[in-house]
This record gives sequence, structure tokens and C-alpha cells, in this order.
Amino acid sequence: MRAMTASHSIPGSFAELEPGVVLDALDSVGLYGDGRLLALNSYENRVYQIGMEQGPPVVVKFYRGQRWSDAAILEEHQFVNELVENEIPVVPPLLIGGQTLQHYQGFRFAVFPRQGGRAPELDRPGTLEWVGRLMGRIHAVGHARSYQARPAIDVQSFGIEPRAWLLAHDFIPPELLASWQSVSAQALEGVARCFERAGPYTSLRLHGDCHGGNVLWTDDGPHFVDFDDSRSGPAIQDLWMLLSGERADMTRQLGDVLAGYEDFFEFDPRQLHLLEALRTLRLLHYSAWLAMRWHDPAFPLAFPWFNTVRYWQDRILELREQVALMDEAPLWQL
Repeated sequence: MRAMTASHSIPGSFAELEPGVVLDALDSVGLYGDGRLLALNSYENRVYQIGMEQGPPVVVKFYRGQRWSDAAILEEHQFVNELVENEIPVVPPLLIGGQTLQHYQGFRFAVFPRQGGRAPELDRPGTLEWVGRLMGRIHAVGHARSYQARPAIDVQSFGIEPRAWLLAHDFIPPELLASWQSVSAQALEGVARCFERAGPYTSLRLHGDCHGGNVLWTDDGPHFVDFDDSRSGPAIQDLWMLLSGERADMTRQLGDVLAGYEDFFEFDPRQLHLLEALRTLRLLHYSAWLAMRWHDPAFPLAFPWFNTVRYWQDRILELREQVALMDEAPLWQL
């Protein structure tokens, strides 16, 4: 397996993002921190809660270099602001000096109001229906226009390319290479069959990473945070990650979600053929994402179990399970 070392010489790399630089970046847009700085749980970007000399704390997100273009980041900001205009509870970037994306010494960043909340109790009666109503409203806005700079969630970028990258960069242990290569190929064949069964689908702007950690709950109900992974794709992508447990559990949960969702946006049931296919693509994409970021010192510290023989053994078993699940009937008979 390839050993990778961190580079500290790239301008704007996170290795250079010392607390003083963070505060100086905020100063550069006329916001003055009081020195209180708390690193929040984020690996793809660097995110800090910063106390202010005047007013409540803010949250500052520094974007990972070379991941998104400026145009792609601004499209995300525009989508979130459209949601705000439609009175949908999300957290928009602050407009500072007429713009939401800021630049400082090679870094790109945005400032957000701090918005608290707790994890949703998805097994509590009414919670999934409430989240479903909110997601239906988000998709109604997402359907109104298309992304131009942001890519889509598709088989090529979430399956074929991650698999090829992992094989080309020697991340699979030699003793497991043949098994992983075989089962990942079978998995992509299963994904292709699922997309064939689903047929054409409407692609719309999505949240893109709609797991429970990106839904925060307050006394006023849920709100969504972190649209950083927003892409175009089928609506089911934003719904399947809310489901868990055995087949009967997921069927019931999906019914609860759709009971709220379809109050605001029509769901095409043919997309149920894509549920396990999208889960499979996420598994392949996630392994490649960890591998591509392994040079970042934050990743070995946060994910010490990655890139071990046990990790890849578990992924082989996981993909074998997905191959079988993708050939099963969808949660509801169509």
C-alpha cells in the first residue's frame, strides 16, 4: 500500500491555517474576533466557531483547495439563498462586501451565523414526516433551475472513477486485490442494472449528503446545514440516508418520509430501484475519498482504522452484500 506524506509548501494548504491566520482572514472582511476559536468537526474543509468582539459568535468555513471552483461554491451559496427566500430553514452564508465567498492569502472562506441544534430523534413519531416535508420543499426549489458548475451524482464520478483511482494508487492490500477488484466490478454491474430498471429520471439540485448529522433540531423543528456536497441527481439520493434497519423498518420509515415529502413535491417511485445502487456508489466513493485525503494529517488521526487489511476485508464483505441487495425487489412493489 502506498505511503503518502503531507506537503507543507502549497500556498493556501491547511498546514498553513494557524489560528492567527484564521483571525486575520476574518479581520480582512471587517469582522473582529475576540480570540475565542473552536475547531468544529469537519474534515473535508476546516470550520471554526469564532467569538466576536461585538455580537454573537460566527462560524467560518475554509474550503479545501482545488476541490470546487469559485463558480461551484457560489452556485451552492445561491441555492441556499433561494431556499432562504422560500422561508425554508437552512443556514446561509453571510453577505459581506457584496459577496458570500471571501479570499485571503490563498484561502477561500465563507462566514455563517452560528445556528445550534440537536440530532433529530428519527424513531420518534412524526419526526420523519416533518423532515420529509422539509425535504420536499427543498427539492421543489432545487427543481426550479439547474446547476451549471457543479457536477452530478452519477455512476462515472461516484463509482467508476473512484474504483479506478484506488486501483491505480495501490491502496488495496496485495492479498485482497483480486477479491476487491472482482467484487467492485460486480457491484458496478449491479448498479448499472438498477439504473436500467429505473429508467430516465429527473435530475435536480440536491442537498447531497442528507444524513442525520446534517439535520439539526430545535424547539421550532428541523433545519438543514452543510450543503457543501450539493450536486445534481435523483431525488432518492436525499431520502435513502434517512433510512436504517431491516427491510421492514426502512419500508415504514420511507412511508413516513414520503407522507410529508409529497405534500410539496411529487416522488417518482421508479427511483426506488436506485436506492441500493446509490448506497453502493457511496461506499466506493467514500473509500476513495479517504484515500485521496490520506496525506492530510487530520485523516490518519480521525480514521485510524482506514487502510488496514481489516478495513478492506470489511469492504469486500459489504460490497458482496450490496451485490445481493441490488438484485432484490425495491422496498415497495412498483
